[in-house]
Amino acid sequence: MDFVVGRFEDGSVRTTRGERMGSFENQVRHTGKRDLARWWRAGCASAVGTWMTLLLACTPPDRPARLFPEPLPEDLLAYLETDSISARVLHPGVSYHFAWSEKGPWAVHVLRLELERCDLGLRVLPAGEAGQHGAGLSTVTELVGEAGSGVLAAVNGDFFTPEGHPLGPEVAEGKILSSRERPALGWTPGRAPWIGTVVREGTGLSAGIWVSQNGPGRTQVIGGFPELLDSGDPLVTDGPGADQSFASLRHPRTAVAYDPEARRLWVVVVDGRQGSYSSGMTLAEITSVLSATGAAEALNLDGGGSSVMVVRGRTMSRPSDDDGERAVRNALAVVSDPAFCRAAP
Repeated sequence: MDFVVGRFEDGSVRTTRGERMGSFENQVRHTGKRDLARWWRAGCASAVGTWMTLLLACTPPDRPARLFPEPLPEDLLAYLETDSISARVLHPGVSYHFAWSEKGPWAVHVLRLELERCDLGLRVLPAGEAGQHGAGLSTVTELVGEAGSGVLAAVNGDFFTPEGHPLGPEVAEGKILSSRERPALGWTPGRAPWIGTVVREGTGLSAGIWVSQNGPGRTQVIGGFPELLDSGDPLVTDGPGADQSFASLRHPRTAVAYDPEARRLWVVVVDGRQGSYSSGMTLAEITSVLSATGAAEALNLDGGGSSVMVVRGRTMSRPSDDDGERAVRNALAVVSDPAFCRAAP
């Protein structure tokens, strides 16, 4: 039998047996009953004190903390036919999950973000005008490193041109960097995420809310294509008329989805082009994955060699390019910032 020993510094839930269990048995064997009772009471008191300290220290501004990740939804596990799974808490309200299935085979990386916590939100991390990879291109790892300590995790964002220009709209910290009318994800503190097609209006953009050119605020908008779910209905198919190279073949995928009922955001990366490890997914398959989370709205982001998930500065996915992580135009970051709690609802 495995025994849960707690949550370690990396946030993972771990069990132990064998060596540690043997150590306990040796203590029992060489300790008198009275000493053993004192040792047991002291150990229990210490453990209770430690857990109470964790509970008090981790209590967020508006809901109790979870010390262990919630399991992934049963519908999602059933669709993937998961063979192995691991999970860890990155921050109260944010967890990272990895699932592997022989069915694909698929290696699936999942971020779960509980947006009923007021301190959690999103940031668009745009590449600078000139970097070591050329104008307007940086790796997600580099963008996370430049963004500061509030970033918990990030994935690649929008499609882009060879010159480093996004194909869709891009708004970072309220500043419009691209105003293309394409599908996008928008978010601002105190409001629910929005997925839809951005529309130019006068000197600004309509992206769930009005965004004025160079106006103040912390609104974030990042482009993608295509929309995958609208009010729970799938918008893509692998059937006749689908783009065979883009939609109907399996590729690495990055996508984001929102469940308004649970106020939960999902960010998913599927590794691909890697033989028996992970073949990737079609657009219809990644849509089924997002639907199985309970999400009602979903957007496909750039995929292929661009797909990557970085957690706490570490690349968790396996980019498919031979050279590793690809330089991209922008990234979508999951962040924690207590200032979000002061935003008007």
